[in-house]
Amino acid sequence: MGGRPLEGVRVVEVANFLAAPACAALMSDLGADVVKVEPPDGDVYRGHRTVVEGDPISYAFAVDNRGKRSITLDLDRPDARDVLFRLCRQADVMVTNLTPNRLKRYGLTYEEVSREAPGIVFALLTGYGPEGADADRPGFDSTAFFARSGIVSLLGDVSGPPVQSRAGQGDHMAALNLLAGVLAALRLRERTGEAQYVDVSLLRTGVWSIAADIQQALNREQFNFERQDRSTHWLVTRSTYETADGRWLQLTMPLPDRYWSRLAKAIDRPDLADDPRYTSTAAMRAHGPALLPEVEAIFRSHDLEHWRERLDAAGCIWGLIATPFDAAHDPQLRDQGAYERVTHPDGASYEVIAAPFRIHGADVRARSAAPMAGEHTHEVLVEYGFSEHEIADLAAREVFG
Repeated sequence: MGGRPLEGVRVVEVANFLAAPACAALMSDLGADVVKVEPPDGDVYRGHRTVVEGDPISYAFAVDNRGKRSITLDLDRPDARDVLFRLCRQADVMVTNLTPNRLKRYGLTYEEVSREAPGIVFALLTGYGPEGADADRPGFDSTAFFARSGIVSLLGDVSGPPVQSRAGQGDHMAALNLLAGVLAALRLRERTGEAQYVDVSLLRTGVWSIAADIQQALNREQFNFERQDRSTHWLVTRSTYETADGRWLQLTMPLPDRYWSRLAKAIDRPDLADDPRYTSTAAMRAHGPALLPEVEAIFRSHDLEHWRERLDAAGCIWGLIATPFDAAHDPQLRDQGAYERVTHPDGASYEVIAAPFRIHGADVRARSAAPMAGEHTHEVLVEYGFSEHEIADLAAREVFG
């Protein structure tokens, strides 16, 4: 196996919850040395979504904090900021998701950090961006990424309320955006030698994720963005169908003139393959709603394995609407190396989701399990040049909590 792409890159993370820590975790996978700076009682996300009573591991926290070393600092104490600046002077990247107000409160704005660490890449993740009236508005991915961007308005049945998002979807997309920005900024710093400022917001990431819709809204006065009512849905080749054993299939074949004959073959209705009512987009729009109940009934007459064989044989484009347990055990994902095993500091081992990309021949992987809060405080400070006397003095003044 080849080298680590980011070997030698030092990252200081001052962040909590998901998006910014997820970006730093991916940098660790790429070989960077990541120091996570936590408050004395740890990242608040440590105790979130531990759904099994008595299980000490928060698996949601684990995936976004693997491969890091943890130190604790009480940033409300001025001496803690001085410690952080000493780390940043020797680091290449600082990743944070503190709101602009909190950055000002702690003296950690880009201007202040880059003055102390002139070559730093300052990477900021916010809900709504660092400028504008909502710069200091707190935001989760459900509010900033999903709701404010327009995504939620497009999801679910028109007759029902807006659907609730799943935790972390927008955060993990934003993490990839921040990673891309940081990697580009590191390359730019190589050329200029100057500090760089990267900012990514959940809101802009959400807008980017539905660019096909937002682009229409930017340039058209009228466009139908309504959620679809299944009773009036017309594109039979692009719909969801329930099977006899209660599973659901997603068919996505947007061009009836190309795909309707394949679906007709799969559902054993070759007599409809060349029926002019269904062989063009305009014809399907007119006649599809009346056909949909018949196709639904056909799918409900056989189980998943039957349809897997039939749809594949006919060359249809489809996918199982899987559960998280399905995905966790999907052989295709495991053949791609989508999951890796790490060992927790207490000795327990568990699986984590690997980086969503591979660099063939390079060493890209989860380096270790997520650390305990403050597990590496002494180790990191010694490595960054603090003397034993300094560390003892900082501890006596409760800088570490």
